[in-house]
Amino acid sequence: MEKLAASPGAIGSIRPARRPVGPADEMPPEYWQAILDDAGSVTSHPSQSIWTAQLSKIPQHLLRVSCKRCGRIVEIQKADAVRLYGPQAIWKNTAQRLLDATCTQRTGRYEEDGCWPVLE
Repeated sequence: MEKLAASPGAIGSIRPARRPVGPADEMPPEYWQAILDDAGSVTSHPSQSIWTAQLSKIPQHLLRVSCKRCGRIVEIQKADAVRLYGPQAIWKNTAQRLLDATCTQRTGRYEEDGCWPVLE
């Protein structure tokens, strides 16, 4: 009888009380692993993948970039962009070059000169 009473599953056995988890307590490692795993599954905005893609990998036929600063819009066909800048050129760099080639916002200060590209 004493052996049964002392066993952990016995009725009336004394269990150590667990303190409830509070905001000041550390989170278990499983929680942080779940956060990291979930963050890796989040995909970036679709336009971001095009923004950093090579010209040869972009599916659109017509590429368009606008300027946040002056509101100008520049369009170029993908075939022309590949011919001018090469198939391995990154669209972000190509868009900046297209805007800078016809920029009208010149202040004389390096930090402020040029257009601010926005992918459309």
